[in-house]
Amino acid sequence: FLFLVIAVIVLKKRNCFSPTEPHSLWYILSATTGISDFPEFLASAVVDGVVVAYCDNSLKDTKPKTHWMSKLFEEDPQHVQWLNNKCLLNRLDFKATIITLKQRFNQSEGVHIFQRTNGCFWDDETGEFDGFNEYGYDGDDLIRFDLKTLTWISPRHQTVINKHNWDSDGSSLFWKYALTEDCIHFLKLYLNYGKSSLQTTVHPSVSLLQKTPSSVVTCHATGFYPERATVFWRKDGQELYEGVEKGEILPNNDGTFQMSVDLNISSVTAEDWRRYDCIFLFAGLKDIITTRLDRTMIRTNQGMIQIEKKGSFPLVFIYTCKQKDLQGIAFLPQNHIPSGISSLPLQGSQIFQSFWHLQ
Repeated sequence: FLFLVIAVIVLKKRNCFSPTEPHSLWYILSATTGISDFPEFLASAVVDGVVVAYCDNSLKDTKPKTHWMSKLFEEDPQHVQWLNNKCLLNRLDFKATIITLKQRFNQSEGVHIFQRTNGCFWDDETGEFDGFNEYGYDGDDLIRFDLKTLTWISPRHQTVINKHNWDSDGSSLFWKYALTEDCIHFLKLYLNYGKSSLQTTVHPSVSLLQKTPSSVVTCHATGFYPERATVFWRKDGQELYEGVEKGEILPNNDGTFQMSVDLNISSVTAEDWRRYDCIFLFAGLKDIITTRLDRTMIRTNQGMIQIEKKGSFPLVFIYTCKQKDLQGIAFLPQNHIPSGISSLPLQGSQIFQSFWHLQ
């Protein structure tokens, strides 16, 4: 069966789409309690939107999820051992942390989820980079690291003690190095191994869909890769912001992605239809796919292809742009629930600052 959303995190970092989309390395770690037949700890490493490695509390070793990551594992057993150690350390820390959080929030029973996301962005054209480290609990922001000011920001009074401790114990410099040096180093390493597949571009099939003659017209693009793309409506060559609703980027079963955007045509006259078109555009590429609003090209409810909204990835991290925020949704698998690399790469150091250790 398919586990659906276990956590939603909002990372206020950057626009999801820009003319030159940077490469990214995400580490996503979660601990859960109160869910039967479900891993208490799971983690994954995501490179440019692709899950490349995972681990959880049921696995002894970290597992690769791509052929090129398997090659790296074969050629660098020391790196694999380091990943395994990090997975174990974070599993123990996360288990203790969620117990501490339940106490701080005065909770006893029920389902609870503690999650950390950290990683970095790197633009291989400009050399610019950025990093992030954020914690969430039961879907709400808990505490995050501000890389510009080297301070911790706590929107919850339950984590003010952590802010004060982490602001004064030197960990800010630790995280600055972790996010701007080590994370970038490992991102470049993974990109070097996976460049042949990560740089592959697959163009989508674009269709216009409509349930009834009076309902919105949906521009649906499916089968594209990578997921760093955007779909939007234009009028007279200018992007529309009113009367449109953009959907999330969703995974397909074959590893490609799909996305849709709705256009409200209630006030569009028949003469004006020709002024509208739907645009699909990959980040960083100049070629676009243009689909003009044409009633003869619309698939109605009778002939509409069902839009698939479930993927078969062991762990899929999906994002959507809303008011320059990055919203992440972790979807879990059908049979075995994997997870990935446990933390940022700092050799010989414990990267996770647990609430348990800093009460």
